[in-house]
Amino acid sequence: MEEILKIDSVAHYNSLRGCPTKHPLITVIDLADAQVITAHSINFGLYVISLKELHLGQLRYGRSHYDHQNGSLFFLAPGQVVGVHPGAERSLPQGRVLIFHPDLIKGTSLGRHMQEYSFFSYDANEALHLSDKEKGIVLGCFDKIEDEIDQSIDKHSKTLITSNIELLLNYCTRFYDRQFFTRDDANKGILEKFEQLLQSYFASDKPQLEGLPSVAYCAEALHLSPNYFGDVIKRETGRSAQEYIQLKVIDMAKERVFDKYKSVSEIAYELGFKYPQHFTRLFKQKTGFTPNNYRTMN
Repeated sequence: MEEILKIDSVAHYNSLRGCPTKHPLITVIDLADAQVITAHSINFGLYVISLKELHLGQLRYGRSHYDHQNGSLFFLAPGQVVGVHPGAERSLPQGRVLIFHPDLIKGTSLGRHMQEYSFFSYDANEALHLSDKEKGIVLGCFDKIEDEIDQSIDKHSKTLITSNIELLLNYCTRFYDRQFFTRDDANKGILEKFEQLLQSYFASDKPQLEGLPSVAYCAEALHLSPNYFGDVIKRETGRSAQEYIQLKVIDMAKERVFDKYKSVSEIAYELGFKYPQHFTRLFKQKTGFTPNNYRTMN
């Protein structure tokens, strides 16, 4: 079993890259001037925003593989693992990387909204591909952050640095919206596969054996990260993936409640509910009627 290198501090990362530490909680590094980290797998206890401008061979990120192209931006949250596949060709990297410790954003506007940037949990094959103009904006944000790091630390440093990181992430949110739009056909394919997955799930005995399908289960079956999958479904349908699953369950239930030989409890268990009262509550929430009332009305 390969050893995983753990990096929990900015100073440790800088030392591995052969770069000075100008600020204890954040660094911006030009990869062309930095040493290559030889570990095959790294567990970061830090936030990482990495812009790769040159093909680096096959990178491994979580359980997926991805060939980075010019202008690819990917994100890591603390606790995630990234590495280079042992058989991949090692090229001298070009690009820049922004690393910051979670403590940097505590008590700031960015810290309060950090969970909204769902792309930190995307898989590598869901990376952000930048146009030349978008890449220029990203590099401009990197420059502003680096300029502030080069200043002497004072009472304004934290606010200015985190504000510029937040600006960068807000731009990335806009660029991902653009990427979802330009990949509209591919995303519609995801929605179709999602619908087929639910149809086959409820046509099998999986609901009785495994319960209701979760968002994580559906994302795994479609080879997507849960956050990316959820964002695609939200964009395509206007509903969360969880709500889409629930509406599918209610559609199935509406058909089955007309079978007068089955009790509501039997239908609930068939659909994957552990407790019939949970089924009744959801059914009434979505239709305005209990299953028995709906059956009687129709």
